Amino acid sequence: MRLGYGRGSVELEGDYEVVLPEEIPGVEDERKEIERALDSPAGDLLPTFRGSKSASIMVSDITRPAPSYKMLPPLIERLRSLGVEDVKIIFALGTHRRMTPGEEEKLIKRCISMPHMQHDKDRCVLLGETCMGTPVEILEDVVASDLKIATGNIEFHYYAGYSGGAKAILPGVSSEASVNKNHAMMADPLARSGRLDSPVRLDMEDAAGIAGLDFILNVVLNSKKEIVKAVAGDYIKAHRTGAKIVNRMYRKDVSPAEIVITCAGGSPKDINLFQAQKALDNAKDAVLPGGTLVLLAECAEGLGHPVFERWAREASSPEDCVERFGREYEFGGHKAALIAKEALDHDLILVSAMPREYAEICFFRPASTLDEAMAMARERQGKDARTLVMPYGALTLAARA
Repeated sequence: MRLGYGRGSVELEGDYEVVLPEEIPGVEDERKEIERALDSPAGDLLPTFRGSKSASIMVSDITRPAPSYKMLPPLIERLRSLGVEDVKIIFALGTHRRMTPGEEEKLIKRCISMPHMQHDKDRCVLLGETCMGTPVEILEDVVASDLKIATGNIEFHYYAGYSGGAKAILPGVSSEASVNKNHAMMADPLARSGRLDSPVRLDMEDAAGIAGLDFILNVVLNSKKEIVKAVAGDYIKAHRTGAKIVNRMYRKDVSPAEIVITCAGGSPKDINLFQAQKALDNAKDAVLPGGTLVLLAECAEGLGHPVFERWAREASSPEDCVERFGREYEFGGHKAALIAKEALDHDLILVSAMPREYAEICFFRPASTLDEAMAMARERQGKDARTLVMPYGALTLAARA
């Protein structure tokens, strides 16, 4: 089989068990599917909000695959029909970098002529505090709007359980203090991919209620970035409907093996180790304790985050990094700690284009090719060790049968 690697692929020969998603084809008419969701929401219909004068629509930034340019036109048309004239598009950056004008236009295309702005984490208003003690500090432009609408896509997320829904509010348009308090909860054992009871997600949804999130429009995509399903309405009810579709396609029961090869899926998912770690996280339950987990990811841009690299370099051992995360939270450092935790449970091998030193400081054994990686894995696990392959590791979540 051929596995995605950067902008190309590499060949894997051998008789392996393959863990594949059961994808649903994209709908024939994506606009019609979005309109169906808007007309049949889970919760209040959009006409319920008639009388609102202004609306903020939160959209994803360049790091997410959400097709905002497809969702915005039918949504904005409905708002106009309800008499909402003051409509502003807010790029929900969270604590991510600001985008270029070209990136803005790529995301919303012909809607670029509409009033729009990028989130500014330094211009937030305190509205209250969640049950878990997170300050709810929201961008003042969103707070000032009569109607607050979130868009996005729903997929597995390695500590929020799933993306989408309330995530457009926290971290999307929240202060750095709010984001840091919320994200520190990823140290909780329940904060993992595919869990709707992740404390990180529950805290996000608590914050969205305090912020007054009125309505969401989310989509579920397949690996071709086609819309499989659109959901709209209440930010919890609609989100749960979308999460069920994600589970149907991408949650796979597996019997754990001695060796697992997980592929991040090529560019942009393997552009750096910071991104490619998601494929490692999705595969961890497919590996027996003490087994070998091979990550295939080109990492053309190296580690991908300065704090991630600093934490990895400063750790004397995986135990040291995990212990540090238990007493200190710093965004970026969490990735080093998550990889370190896996290194304590499994033998990690990284096949990448990075210098060997980069792999080693991140607790991997480096390999230049898949053949080399498999030779290393079999030397440790035995030549007849059972092997699983996850070609779409960034999408597919392995669950122990």
